[in-house]
Amino acid sequence: MSELLQALILGIVEGLTEFLPVSSTGHLILAGELIGATSERWDVFKVVIQTGAMLAVLWEYRARFFRVDLRLYRNLAIAFIPAAVLGLLFSKAIKGHLFHAIPVALAFIIGGVVILAVERRTLRPRVESTREMSWLDALKVGIAQCFALIPGTSRSGATIIGGMLFGLSRKAATEFSFFLAVPTLVAAGGYDFLKNRALFSASDAGIFSVGSVAAFVSAFIVVRWLIRYVSTHDFKPFAWYRIAFGLLVLATFWAGWIDWRAD
Repeated sequence: MSELLQALILGIVEGLTEFLPVSSTGHLILAGELIGATSERWDVFKVVIQTGAMLAVLWEYRARFFRVDLRLYRNLAIAFIPAAVLGLLFSKAIKGHLFHAIPVALAFIIGGVVILAVERRTLRPRVESTREMSWLDALKVGIAQCFALIPGTSRSGATIIGGMLFGLSRKAATEFSFFLAVPTLVAAGGYDFLKNRALFSASDAGIFSVGSVAAFVSAFIVVRWLIRYVSTHDFKPFAWYRIAFGLLVLATFWAGWIDWRAD
C-alpha cells in the first residue's frame, strides 16, 4: 500500500472519529496496525493530522472564534491546562505502554460502559449554553479531558460526558468539546511534530497534506451532523458501538485471526 493511500485512510478515520465519543486515537492505532502504518513516524503523523480535524471546528464556528469573546478564551485556557500538564509529564510512558491494540480495546469497552451508566441517570442541566459557563465549569471539563490521555478513552467522550455530569446541557457539553479541541489538538500536533521533526523530510509534505485535508473534510461533515443529532438523541448507540468494537478486537486477537502487535 502506498504511503499516500495510507495517509488518506488515516485522515478519513481521524476526521470521522475525532468529535464522536468513540476515540479517534484508538481508531487510528487500530487502523494503522491493519494497514501497516505502525512506525514511530506514523505515530507522529496520527497526532499531527488532528490539526486538520480542528480546522473544521474553527471554520464551522468562525463567527464565534474570530470576534472578541473573552469569556470563551478564558474558559478554553483554563480547560486546556490540566491535560496539557499531564500530557507533558506522562506522554512517553503512555505511548510506550498503551498505544497498542489490546489496551485500546479494553478502553473502548470501559468507556462504553461508562457512557451507558451516565445515560441511565436523569441529569438536570444548569448550564444550557457555552456562553453561561463559569471558569469552574471549564476547569471541571478540563479535568475530565485528562482521562482522554488513555488511548481508546475518547477526548470527545470524556469532555462531553464529563460536562453533562458537571451540569452542562448535552448541546453545551458537545459544543464546548468542539471548542476545546482547537487549543488541545494544535498543541498536541505542534509539540509532537517539533519533538520528532528529525523523522521527517520535505518529501513528507505530501502525506501530511493528504491526511490533513481528508481529516478536515470528514470532520466538517461529522461536526455539522453531531450538533443536529444531540438535539434529539442520546449517546447510547456510540456506547454499544464501543463495546462491540472492543470485544471484536479482543476476539480477533484471542482467536489469532488478526496479528495485532503485542510489543
